[in-house]
Amino acid sequence: MTVLDTAIDPRTPAYLESRGIALERLARLEAALDQARAGGGEKAVTRHHARGKLLPRERVEMLLDQDSPFLELSPAVGWGTEFPVGAGVVTGLGVVEGVECVIVATDPTVDRNAHDPHPLEKIRRAARIASANRLPLVNLVESATESTPAPHRAGGLARDLSRLVAERVPTFCVVFGPVSGNDVYLPQLSDYTILVRGHAKIHSLPINGTAKKAIQADRADQLAEDERDGLRLARQCVRRLHWRKRGPLPRTFPPASPKYAAEDLLSIIKVDDPREILARILDGSDFDEFKPAYGPALVAGWGELHGYPVGVLAGTGAPHTVAEAQKAVHLIQLANATDTALLLLAARFGPAEIEALTLSSVPHLALDTGRAGDPRFAFSWPAEEPAGGDDDGVIDPRDTRTVLGLCLSAAHSAVVEGAGHVGVFRPGKVDQ
Repeated sequence: MTVLDTAIDPRTPAYLESRGIALERLARLEAALDQARAGGGEKAVTRHHARGKLLPRERVEMLLDQDSPFLELSPAVGWGTEFPVGAGVVTGLGVVEGVECVIVATDPTVDRNAHDPHPLEKIRRAARIASANRLPLVNLVESATESTPAPHRAGGLARDLSRLVAERVPTFCVVFGPVSGNDVYLPQLSDYTILVRGHAKIHSLPINGTAKKAIQADRADQLAEDERDGLRLARQCVRRLHWRKRGPLPRTFPPASPKYAAEDLLSIIKVDDPREILARILDGSDFDEFKPAYGPALVAGWGELHGYPVGVLAGTGAPHTVAEAQKAVHLIQLANATDTALLLLAARFGPAEIEALTLSSVPHLALDTGRAGDPRFAFSWPAEEPAGGDDDGVIDPRDTRTVLGLCLSAAHSAVVEGAGHVGVFRPGKVDQ
């Protein structure tokens, strides 16, 4: 393999300026994250704790294996809008009894606005991630108020949850208190339901035009004595799954660390050469470039990330021509032929490339590309505008390698198998 040689001097004025801009944007992001963590505010949180109850992130922490990471998804959704930051829902990836799971935890301290689209979309996204990556879904549910669902939007949540059942992806729900509105779908459509005695109360909700009765205490799969007992029972349910990954393990273990510091990424956040970014996230900074002299506006090639092989398509900011599109389609075809995941980095794809990505069936991970080609996970780096984009969250550039590694591991819970055919390159489908 080819070792990238991209040593930079972070003391130069250009890099110092880029670093300053990045730190300023990260400070704004941290302020937004603080708003999300604050839930419904100090009074609501104090009142909730006074009742002997846990906050959603406290519930998640007690559910997870000790000292295991939790990758929170879209934590600052709603940032810059009229709606609460975080949408009153915590979603993310975590390990329970050694099993990678998708976790949804509703925040009962945050009052829901019936016109706020973010809570429902955030839960639906979590369910789709669980489905695409074959990850058990654990719901930790308690509603703030007895709200009325929006039927024209809630049907999609019912379909997403029902799809998990049809695909034999296990779903669990721990009910800590009153549950109403769209949250009712979570216990009603879960395989296993655990109710906290004396607190859980699930209101009825029409499904497909027929009112489904609320789950009574004597109908629960298990009754918990308190919140901590409910989380213990949820862990016990996951342990009994005997769940195993279907995708291959990392090819290299332990993986080699990049030869360059992640801290440098703060200074190259708007770099024109993505090789500098790759040198700080790929194992050993090793990268085999594909067609290096052809279609220079797109950098393509092969590497490993936390031991998992990846194909890379990285943009330089320049527009794509026929050459870049042909190069991208060719690499997508090769990745599918070798069952190799794809990393899409800061690229703006044209119709031919998007068609090939749509037909591709290997996992796609996207950074600063939005959801073009329906990636399993999509993230962005802090941008000038605070509002979140079409992705799973804004991340600190220094955390990029860790975040992508967690997502690659989660994606390999499912079978990793490329499509037999991803289309034929057609020059007419290119944005000139």
